[in-house]
Amino acid sequence: MAQASDDASTRTPTRGLVGWALYDWANSPFTTLIITFVFSAYFSRGIVGDEVRGAELWGYTASIAGLVIALGSPVLGAIADAGGPRKPWLLVFTAICVVGSGALWYAGPAPEFITWAMVWVVIATIGFEFGIVFNNAMLPDLVAPARLGRWSGWAWGLGYFGGLAAMVATLFLFVQAETPLLGLDKESAEHVRVVGPLAAVWFAVFVWPMFVFTPDRDRSGLALGEKVRRGLSNLWGTLMRLRDHGNIVRFLIARMIYADGLVTVFAFGGIYAADTFGMALEQVIIFGIVLNVTAGIGAFGFAWLDDWFGSKRVIYISLSGLLATALGAVVVQDVAWFWVWGSLLGIFVGPAQAASRSLMARLAPAELRTEFFGLYALTGKATAFAGPALVAIVIAATESQRWGLSTVLAFFAVGFLLLLTVKEPERV
Repeated sequence: MAQASDDASTRTPTRGLVGWALYDWANSPFTTLIITFVFSAYFSRGIVGDEVRGAELWGYTASIAGLVIALGSPVLGAIADAGGPRKPWLLVFTAICVVGSGALWYAGPAPEFITWAMVWVVIATIGFEFGIVFNNAMLPDLVAPARLGRWSGWAWGLGYFGGLAAMVATLFLFVQAETPLLGLDKESAEHVRVVGPLAAVWFAVFVWPMFVFTPDRDRSGLALGEKVRRGLSNLWGTLMRLRDHGNIVRFLIARMIYADGLVTVFAFGGIYAADTFGMALEQVIIFGIVLNVTAGIGAFGFAWLDDWFGSKRVIYISLSGLLATALGAVVVQDVAWFWVWGSLLGIFVGPAQAASRSLMARLAPAELRTEFFGLYALTGKATAFAGPALVAIVIAATESQRWGLSTVLAFFAVGFLLLLTVKEPERV
């Protein structure tokens, strides 16, 4: 396996770059089918049986996973930097996500399965998010700085179309089919529970090009214990030196805030559509399909703008769009207008995430990239447990999902204001 390096960044084989980008295609059905649209709505309606209580418990589930990820991501990133290659870690966390997703098949439509579902969603989410730390950190070793934005955006776009393809398959093969594929029993919600195994198989099948074709760093020859010791020592040193990277710190704080709004939208989008606007499961899936189409278009389209005009400007545009469309989605009463605002919101979700990743890649020192991407994951999750928890608390207090979800507006607004203090490196 070729070693990724600064020299290789300008001549990584196309199949290696495509393999890296396909990681987003492979893991996206986990978020679309399980976290945002299908399983989340099934959890609220089918397992819990009480829409308000279901939304509250789903918020606590996301909070628990977010707390573990916040604590673990920077540590794992530092260990990986000390130990060389990232793919072994990706393999472990991919396997965790695959197993956790598959286990959701056994979450039957009864309250006795609440704990089972919550535990396995937490485990799968941890595997999913820890894997992203290492996948993100590979990008600067694979492409030249001038092409970071477009490859980051293209990968996000592939991810959205991967989620789209998985939802189309779910809709026509299982949910709408009079006789679901594999003879699944609708009475016991097997045609819905199948999204867990489907996301698991999808991830396992489509991730292999990244493992086979994408270059990685050489092995360091260090024993695991030495990797851990060096990694933790390096992390401590990085934290102590943060005062020397004030610009990065300001970006990480801004991103921490607005990413919390995105996490909350992902966690409650399907539940909000189903419960507030009375959408049936088929309608929720179709809404998810439309949202992924607009999100994919946004990610692909803004990828070019990222390299031409700068990551920071793309984030500004995205946060402004998210503020406007999220406001529309939480105030409208008519379901038709909710479709309009929700679809438009999707255009700005992908660019906000992709441009954040490419800006982090540009800001981070080359020798500390995985550590800083660990901190990047930390800031993406450090308060991510607070966002869903805040929604859950507001829902419990007001018995209104509309009031609960409106809290995302504050996260987008504050993140925008803090981003004003960040200086973007000159484009090369």
